[in-house]
Amino acid sequence: MAAKRSRRPARGTILRRWLAVVALVLVGYLYYHPLRTYFSTRHELAARRAEVGALAAQKRELERRLADSKSIESLARQARSLGFVRPGEHLFIVNGIQAFLRARATIARHG
Repeated sequence: MAAKRSRRPARGTILRRWLAVVALVLVGYLYYHPLRTYFSTRHELAARRAEVGALAAQKRELERRLADSKSIESLARQARSLGFVRPGEHLFIVNGIQAFLRARATIARHG
């Protein structure tokens, strides 16, 4: 009985296969940095777009508040909240409103 000899590819075939593997690894390595930069830039761009959207919303809110503050009614409301009164008006400061409301609620519950 003759021993079977394993068939091994020729040296040139093995060398070509290894060269193909090395070439694929080299191409993958050369594509790695540009792809990483691309995805990083894309992520940063998305973050900046979100920031721009938030700032645009904030700008609209500030412009609305500015337009509101220019009206006479708004200015009068702000002045009154600061304690200013119109000429000829009398300022009355009422203390104890919370105590009055609590007492009134207690009376309403019991009586």
